[in-house]
Amino acid sequence: MAISVSNNIIDYNEKGMSKSMKKLLLVLNCLMLGLGDCGGPQMQRLYFVKGGKRVWLSSCLETAGWPLLFIPIIISYLYRRNKGIPGTKLISIRPSLIIPCAIIGILTGADDYMYSYGVSRLPVSTSALIIATQLAFTAGFAFLLVKQKFTSFTINAVFLLCIGAVVLAFHTSSDRPANESNKQYFLGFFMTLGAAALYGFILPAIELMCKKAKQPINYSLLMEMQVVMSFFATVFCAIGMVVNHDFTAIPREAKEFELGITIYYLTLILNAVLWQLFFLGATGVIFCGSSLLSGIIIASLLPLTETLAVLFFHDKFQVEKAISLILSLWGFLSYFYGEFQSTKNKKEDSNLDLSQ
Repeated sequence: MAISVSNNIIDYNEKGMSKSMKKLLLVLNCLMLGLGDCGGPQMQRLYFVKGGKRVWLSSCLETAGWPLLFIPIIISYLYRRNKGIPGTKLISIRPSLIIPCAIIGILTGADDYMYSYGVSRLPVSTSALIIATQLAFTAGFAFLLVKQKFTSFTINAVFLLCIGAVVLAFHTSSDRPANESNKQYFLGFFMTLGAAALYGFILPAIELMCKKAKQPINYSLLMEMQVVMSFFATVFCAIGMVVNHDFTAIPREAKEFELGITIYYLTLILNAVLWQLFFLGATGVIFCGSSLLSGIIIASLLPLTETLAVLFFHDKFQVEKAISLILSLWGFLSYFYGEFQSTKNKKEDSNLDLSQ
């Protein structure tokens, strides 16, 4: 599949990374992204279903696992030092990168809150389908920010995803949790849609930041950037926790959790770990590919997320959701078929040039 990559990343990868290593990194980040994208929403919903009520706490957990990234950063540093690579530093990020990372981190914190609010009000299967519209926003912002090229297949995919979301918007009242008002339910719907739009902007913004960086981007530096983004997102949500008195409510909430105190804290930990895998995986796919590819992979995991939600939480899966899901899958297939055709045409043109 053809993958668009920013110029800085292309230059660095060609000089400092073999093609096989780049492919290995892409596969590894796809696996992390897949595990986080499927597991994160399930654990987040488990928290709310079994008695958790703190939206700011839930949103904070999405990026609170950033200290875990110091482990691979240190391992990478020791490896590069042992290899005698010139200019090896434990921390190599420059101030010119810290500021845009901080801004993106704050936007991520806002996105985390909107998404957590939606998950607290909607079934996982419904919220996952709404989040699928993120691909449309990612495509649009990728076109504006990084000049992403589109084919008729890509445009068709975006159109189908939007139609799928419209179908879902007008035919999901049967999913409303018990004792929840229309206002709360639809506020959850539109907060989730807003989260999809905002993260659709964040992904191309990360690619643009890598493209405009004044220092070569390697994977170790990428992890440092992720630390900065996650730190500021966590601080943003932690301030909301302080204002909402979430820190003092945690012990009380743990005692009231339906699955017990131990499972409560384990749920919080797994939330942090799984979501950190998601964010690192998404950023890593941008490094190895593009923001649009990252958005495509997130959206393509929808069927698995849907299945897990139905199995674990017994979410309803009625005809309107089936229609929306089919439209979404159709859109994904359209995109990948378009990429396949594009790659095939490029190979044919290349072979024709060589024969001449």
